[in-house]
Amino acid sequence: MKNRRVIVWFRQDLRLHDNEALHEAMEVSNDIYPVFVFDERLFHEKTKFGFPKTGKFRAKFLLESIADLRNSLREKGSDLILRFGKPEEEIYKLAKTIKSSWIFCNRERTQEEVDVQDALEKKLWSVGQEIRYSRGKMLYYTQDLPFPVSHTPDIFTTFRKEVEKMIPIRQPFETPDAIPKFSKDVDAGELPGMYDLTGEVDIEDHPSIYQGGETEGLKRLRYYLWESDLIKKYKQTRNGLLGTDYSSKFSPWLAQGCLSPKMIFSELKKYENEKGSNNSTYWMFFELMWRDFFRLMGKKHGNAIFKKGGTKGESNLASEDMKLFNLWAEGRTGIPFIDANMRELNTTGFMSNRGRQNVASFLVKDLKMNWQIGAEYFESLLLDYDPCSNYGNWNYVAGVGSDPRENRYFNILSQAKKYDPNGDYVRHWLPEIKALPGEKIHQPDALSDKELSELNIIPGKDYPKPIIKTSIWLK
Repeated sequence: MKNRRVIVWFRQDLRLHDNEALHEAMEVSNDIYPVFVFDERLFHEKTKFGFPKTGKFRAKFLLESIADLRNSLREKGSDLILRFGKPEEEIYKLAKTIKSSWIFCNRERTQEEVDVQDALEKKLWSVGQEIRYSRGKMLYYTQDLPFPVSHTPDIFTTFRKEVEKMIPIRQPFETPDAIPKFSKDVDAGELPGMYDLTGEVDIEDHPSIYQGGETEGLKRLRYYLWESDLIKKYKQTRNGLLGTDYSSKFSPWLAQGCLSPKMIFSELKKYENEKGSNNSTYWMFFELMWRDFFRLMGKKHGNAIFKKGGTKGESNLASEDMKLFNLWAEGRTGIPFIDANMRELNTTGFMSNRGRQNVASFLVKDLKMNWQIGAEYFESLLLDYDPCSNYGNWNYVAGVGSDPRENRYFNILSQAKKYDPNGDYVRHWLPEIKALPGEKIHQPDALSDKELSELNIIPGKDYPKPIIKTSIWLK
């Protein structure tokens, strides 16, 4: 049995630790062909509203992650076969060439990914091969839950109460000590560059504070828990805006599967056993449960999470004025707290959770724009883009998803004053108005043109006049 050749198709599980597909492949074979395919559609196609499906930040992070995975496999005695094209075609060609028996991979649940795995499955049947699916994205196994996926509660609190104290979380799979090199001579392929993926500049021209790959993901986990003890105050600091340590920043590595949620949970429990638990260590677990919840909503409701009416099916008229949208997207609304967050996203591919809630609420509730445009813009730019989490959160803010509160609304001015009381965040990203005094940094339209000119700020030139008067938040 172990002489059979098998392919391990890495998808969004770019790691060796807690990799069930790799683990199961090694149980049945000593001739394993690890493969990753850069899906050309994710780099050469655009979203419905015209944004690149994968922007430069995530492309860079992905390239770093693949380079790290290949290096890790080589250190274990194997290699990573790289291809560019359509996975259903490239995997099929490799399977025919090497005459493999099975393809092991992580099952995905959203439509584009399902279409790819279904198309590959049909091709493989024609040559007597099959896909063996594994799990790797979630903290919980769906088969362990106390309800079928179709009966998952639509409210997070209900879901949490039915699951968190009743269902055990499985231990992560160990990282293999060695992985045998595949027997047939196969061209391993070259790692593409940024230009190959995005048509833009080389990877070095997009520096980031977050480097892709399992190595860096595990390094961040060790740092945040064991080296810095930052986890002890996570709940108090998680709504921060500036710097790298106010929250865990695990999400980019989780999104690409460089870091397993079960590994985070396992380390978290070890930490609690050795150093004690508190509200902050629990809150990390709480946030991991949110990720599972959104993924279960994607499984339960399917394409509804991408539609205008969301999982509730309640679609209201909303503007699709792209000129207005571009002011939001480019950070030129004249509302400093919104503009600062959007400029951070455009510069780094990242934005805090607090920032995301505010800019999304502003787009949907204040500008009356179609939430789908904002969701697609995030899809393009975010380092940590995950279909279920991204669209689930936008459903939530737009009032068409899993939110028990009707008409949730963020008062942007009060949010700015609460979470950026000294204006440090706004001054960092909007240096052109850093001379504004005190809380006026959040409300430049409260000053007259004369007062602004005395601060060497020319309204409409140095900084845009607000597209919505901030006085609306003072009612």
